[in-house]
Order: sequence, then C-alpha cells, then structure tokens
Amino acid sequence: MKRFTILISVLFVCSFFGAGNAAAQQYEIKFATVAPEGSAWMKVMREFDRQVREESDGKLGFRFYPGGSQGDERDVLRRIRTGQLQGAGFTGVGMGEISSKVRILDSPFLFRSYDEVDLIYEKFGEEFRQDFYDNGYVLLGWAEVGFVYLFSNVPIERPEDLRGVRMWMWEGDPVAEATFKAMNVNPVPLSITEVMTSLQTRLIDAVYTPPMAALALQWFTRVRYMFDLPLADSAGAILVSRRFFDRLPEDLQEILLRNGEKYMSNLTQISRQENRASIDIIAEAGVKIIERPSREEIQRYEAMGSEARRNLIGKLYSEEFLQKVESKIEEYRSQKAAQSE
Repeated sequence: MKRFTILISVLFVCSFFGAGNAAAQQYEIKFATVAPEGSAWMKVMREFDRQVREESDGKLGFRFYPGGSQGDERDVLRRIRTGQLQGAGFTGVGMGEISSKVRILDSPFLFRSYDEVDLIYEKFGEEFRQDFYDNGYVLLGWAEVGFVYLFSNVPIERPEDLRGVRMWMWEGDPVAEATFKAMNVNPVPLSITEVMTSLQTRLIDAVYTPPMAALALQWFTRVRYMFDLPLADSAGAILVSRRFFDRLPEDLQEILLRNGEKYMSNLTQISRQENRASIDIIAEAGVKIIERPSREEIQRYEAMGSEARRNLIGKLYSEEFLQKVESKIEEYRSQKAAQSE
C-alpha cells in the first residue's frame, strides 16, 4: 500500500510539472539570413532575441541560421511556406516575392539622400506593411541595408564604361534586370551565394552592393575599384509568417512587434554609420575609390533610372503608385531648395 501511495504521488508530481511546462510553452522562431555571424546585422538580431526572451520569460525566442545556410531568399520563402522556418531577414529581392510594390524602394537613382529614403518609409510604410500582411507575412521592422555602389575590376565612371563589363545580376530580380537594360549592360544572372566563387573564377568582374555587405561577404577582396555614386538604396526587412504570428498570445505579439521596430530602427542607423566607415576600410585595403562624376553625368544616370522605373510599371507597381512616390520626393527637394535660398 505504501509503495502504491508513493507511485501515485510521483505520478501527481509529474503531471503537475507537466501541466506547468505546457502553460509555459515556448514559441521558437527559426530565422534565416544571409548576414554572416559576427556582422552588425547579426549582433543586433541577437540583442533583439535576448530582449524578447527576457520580456517573455523565455516563452519566445529566435533560433538563427546565418550566413545563407538555408539557401538564397527564394529557398528561404519555400521553407517558410512548408513550416521549416518561421521568419527571415530579406532584401528587396525576397520582399518582392511577397509584395511587388515594395520594390520601388530598390529602384535605381530614385534617392539622393537618406532623408529622402526616410520620407518614403514614413509616407508609405503602413501601405507596405498591410500588403505584407495580406500576403501572409508580418513586418517586424525595416532593416535597410543602405546605399548600393558598383564594385568592379575595371574603372567605371561614365555610362559608356559599363560596356562589356561582366556584371553580376541577382538571378530573377526584375529591378536589376530593368536597371541594367536601361544602362545597356548584359549582366550575368547568379544567386547571391554564387557571387564570391564567380569573382574568384572571373566569371564576373563587377558587383553591386552596400560597402558594409562587400566587407562582410569579403567581395571587396576580389575587386579593384568602387564607383562612389549610389546606384540605389537597398531595402531590407525582417518578416515572420502570419500563420505563426497569429498563433502567438497577444502579449507575445506585442513584445515581438515593439522590439522589432526598436531594434531594426537601431540597426538602420548602425548600418548607415558602418557603410560610411566601410568605405574607408575598403580604400585602406587597396580598392581605388572613383569619385562621383559631374552633375551632367549624374543626370544621365538618373535618366536611366527613370527609364528603368517606367519599364517596371504593370510588372511591380502601378503608374499611379510610382507617380505618388516620385511626387513626394520632388516636393521634398523643392521645399529644401526653397529653404536654402
């Protein structure tokens, strides 16, 4: 009888603690990114994770798969759809697979300053957020990658210098395709995970990327020149599956959204600072920085950018939406010019 009583007690204790563990169920976000471990991007993401774990008493957290270990962004999207992953950090290429209109943020020669970039996020951010949501994803925060520059093994300054350049193009990217068509460049389509090997084997001799990414991915070690005229601003965001997000209790949803906005805002500012610092590091390593050309040459590049944006009407966004974005930027420039007079 005594042994029976002990057994019942043990079963009761086990069931009690089992119920406690169920109540404290943990929700794990398996999260992929091409950013390598040790990069500023991953450092901020790990800070974000620590804060979420602390505020949720360990009920919610991330498991990271950095360095492109889960494949390129289209591979990652497939894994999210099948439930193997719950979220990821995306550049415009991945975001465009979810919401095509968001690719306006990556369009060539649209922005001249980060003030203009911030303006468009402020004016159209909620519209983009809703589009993500309607297509099955929740935006936790914008993680802008920064202004994109051309890195090459041949000097590039004028549009004519691009002729014959074996330029990498992110495979399947309609924005890059329209951009290089307008610039009379025949690019070499490759996934981002193939770029380093292709630079080493000289399959390509030019790439486009923010300086911080060129440093983190070590692409700068395989080029000789950087053209100091921003080609575009590279958008970025962290997204989680709406299906996963909707299963979270409301308090955990709030923790995730609030901290996502906070830490991604911090990351954007860090990225901008590190991009500027990365140019100096790249120059010190022996890459020659080609100064931006005359205003007349810049206007030629901007005309190409305008042509590329119009070629994407009906493919990524409407003509009306493009006009709204461009009008906001022109209005800002006019106001700024008037204030400086």
